[in-house]
Amino acid sequence: MMEEQVRLEENKMGVMPINKLLISMSIPMMISMLVMALYNIVDSIFVAKLNEDALTAVSLAFPIQNLMIAFGTGTGVGVNALLSRSLGAKDTEYANKIANNGLKLSIFTYAAFAILTGVLGGFYFRVQTNNQAILNYGISYIHIVGVMSFGMFLQMMSEKLLQSTGKTIYTMITQLIGAITNIILDPILIFGLFGFPRLEVAGAAVATVAGQILAGIVALLFNMKYNQEIEINLKKYKLSSHVVGHIYSIGVPSIIMASVSSVMTFGMNKILMSFTATATAVFGVYYKLQSFVFMPVFGLNNGMVPIVAYNYGAKKPDRITKTIQLSIIYAVSIMLVGLVIMQMCPVALLKLFSASDSMLSIGVPALKTISFSFIFAGFCIVCSSVYQAFGHGVLSLLVSLIRQLAVLLPAAYILSKINGLDAIWWSFPIAEVASVILCTSFLIHVYRKEIKPLWN
Repeated sequence: MMEEQVRLEENKMGVMPINKLLISMSIPMMISMLVMALYNIVDSIFVAKLNEDALTAVSLAFPIQNLMIAFGTGTGVGVNALLSRSLGAKDTEYANKIANNGLKLSIFTYAAFAILTGVLGGFYFRVQTNNQAILNYGISYIHIVGVMSFGMFLQMMSEKLLQSTGKTIYTMITQLIGAITNIILDPILIFGLFGFPRLEVAGAAVATVAGQILAGIVALLFNMKYNQEIEINLKKYKLSSHVVGHIYSIGVPSIIMASVSSVMTFGMNKILMSFTATATAVFGVYYKLQSFVFMPVFGLNNGMVPIVAYNYGAKKPDRITKTIQLSIIYAVSIMLVGLVIMQMCPVALLKLFSASDSMLSIGVPALKTISFSFIFAGFCIVCSSVYQAFGHGVLSLLVSLIRQLAVLLPAAYILSKINGLDAIWWSFPIAEVASVILCTSFLIHVYRKEIKPLWN
């Protein structure tokens, strides 16, 4: 009777059957991520109706947006893993310190990026192009999404707190609120409908930040009202150097790892711009399209990480290994579906963005070639999150650094010089093969170091 009472009181992450638990936690997150992908892609679809320069401007802004997301999600990864582990170990007080310090860090991160984008946004675009139309579109866009990004940082951290305690259904709701707001406002503000001024690319930026602000406020309220496993009290829980250090010991590798993606994208844009601005637009479109494939896998990971971290804290190796195995199976299956779609429907996908004949001639081989990397990507994405769940974020960082900076960019540059534009896209499958080799060896290392001892 007593044992049954303990089972009932324990968080579901420690007792629910793994497959049911993983699905119940991941499905809302996968839907959330798909919704995020939807409103990212809707922005570009509407912007593309203006002209190709507008689409290129938004594509060139992506590395900066990705850098902002890197700091927000990287800090959230540290909070997520530590909070779930603390709850698994029944250390509620430390869990509360982590949650409140995480919220304060999101405020400081916003302030830093608001200043950087406000001061250096124009310089960033001038480094990449001298096309005045692209400059005008891009500078106005990056100023708005940067200076008004407090909603994005609040949303990301508040959602990580909900994920850490297994309340992923609420993150789905906040994502839906943000996405619906953005999708409704996009055409209204871009084209000046219903008496609103025609803001063009700036309208897309305003729609984006409006959705983020509303979603961030709702996510914070959900934590305060429904997340009973943590206490949100910024006055009670002061900023602690020890807690912040603990968060960033896991979060910094994740931040750098995601930031590397911004460096890679910036470098790839420079290589592509040497051929034609259309190639850069194609690359931007690819990133929007691939998010529909990758985002569900990221959602799966967001459901997996707290399960692994919680059961690591609770010393339950059987639940950890089964969670990892099922996550890999589901991730690879999702990526294979994405591969088939990219191979079969590249023209239809590109025409969503009002693709010209020139854009189609570049884009069709690009989508078909890059999508071969999907075969390996699902496994690698899950592995990287597993390392983070155990506090080995540096392994994820190494994989990302080697894949994107040591393999992908050099391969793209060399291929561009040897065989021209179409050859560049093969750098993605090449880099993913290198990533698989590294991820496999690192996964074996983590298993031997962290999971195997728990069986004894």
